[in-house]
Formats: sequence, C-alpha cells, structure tokens
Amino acid sequence: MDIKKIAIATLAVLTVGGGYAAADQHTTTRTEKVLTIDAAVKAAQATLDAAEKENQRVTVAVVDRSGDLVVLLAGDGAGPQTEESARRKAFTAVSFNAPTSELAGRVTGQGATLRDIPGTLFLGGGVPVAVDGTSVAGIGVGGAPSGDLDEKYAKAGLATLR
Repeated sequence: MDIKKIAIATLAVLTVGGGYAAADQHTTTRTEKVLTIDAAVKAAQATLDAAEKENQRVTVAVVDRSGDLVVLLAGDGAGPQTEESARRKAFTAVSFNAPTSELAGRVTGQGATLRDIPGTLFLGGGVPVAVDGTSVAGIGVGGAPSGDLDEKYAKAGLATLR
C-alpha cells in the first residue's frame, strides 16, 4: 500500500470516528523528552574538546531519537571517513539504547544479525543519551586510533548533560 492510500485510509478512519480523537486526547498523543539543540551542541563541543586535548583528529555526531543528525563537528585534520563513522555509531547507540562497544559482541555468528540493519556500525565510539532509561539521542565519535578512545570522548560529551 502506498503512502497516499495510507493517508486516505487514515483520514477516512478519523472522519468516521467523529470526535473520538479530540475527546480522548490523553490516549492518542504522547509527550516525549528530546535533547535540545543547545544541549546537543554543548555535548558535541565537549566531546571534540576531549579528543583534541589528546591530539586526536575526530568527528563528532549527535543524532536525535529518530537517528536524524542534529550536530556534526569535524575536528581539524579529521579524515573524510570519520563523518560517516561518527554518524552511524550515534545512530546505532540511540537505536539500541546501548554503547556500541557493548553491542559489538551481539553481531557475531552465522546468518542475519544486527550488523545487517542499514545505517548501523558496531564499533566502539557511540553512546546513547538516556532520560529515565529511554534513549533520546546518541553521540558518536569517529577517527581516533581505537573504538575505546572514540567512546571515551563520547562519554566526556555525555557527562556534560548530567
């Protein structure tokens, strides 16, 4: 079914249902916590600063709950591959509400695994930003010589949000 048919079907249901949605809003809407742009920029800058203190050339990505890019900071001298790596690590961390270093062990074995999900990257360097146990954003770092270092810098950015 294409998107136009879905939209028409949804409109028909809402029309037939009359004022149901308006009368019962508390069950048809939800409130979600989101990371503000100011907080995302602050975390990204703190992440980049932590890496630069150790002379690492990295890129930092912060994504929202949907995995959409909110902030991208490429440090001086960061390689061209670091942008994609940072974004995918942030996406993976927010998607699974876990650091990417912890998820790396789950992608082994034969057959389909988590690694087959498009846009994911199971290397250390991505951390989720959680509020009350719910993932609201992800911070990803790419470019340091190891995933452990990338994750260390991402955690430095995360610490500014607490």
